[in-house]
Amino acid sequence: MVLPRRLARFNRVVTNRVTGPLAGWLPGFGVVIHRGRRSGREYRTPINIFRTSDGYVAALTYGVTDWARNVLAAGGCELEVRGRRVPLTDPRLVHDPTRRDMPPVVRQLVGKIGVTDFLYLRTGSEAGHVD
Repeated sequence: MVLPRRLARFNRVVTNRVTGPLAGWLPGFGVVIHRGRRSGREYRTPINIFRTSDGYVAALTYGVTDWARNVLAAGGCELEVRGRRVPLTDPRLVHDPTRRDMPPVVRQLVGKIGVTDFLYLRTGSEAGHVD
């Protein structure tokens, strides 16, 4: 059971507008900067995202949503994290019931809501690398 679509819509309309300005600075958060598949418009989507050995991983708590589809279609995006923009490439969907790349507390939380799908992205440039 991933989170309901109604909650996703509420978060997009209300919560994202509140958390958006802070998400690029808070640990475990970032802002995905991506282009619409059809509109070409730039979007900024605050998400929970975590470092991996070669990039970042985001738990798809609402399933594969528009922002994830846009990133997959474009072959990458930018991530605003700790006030810096990091280019990300090679997006790939991974089904992982073990949630191995999530921090322990997050692993338990996403496990409780049944999240097993993740979007992995590689850092596009070591110059933009942020620990």
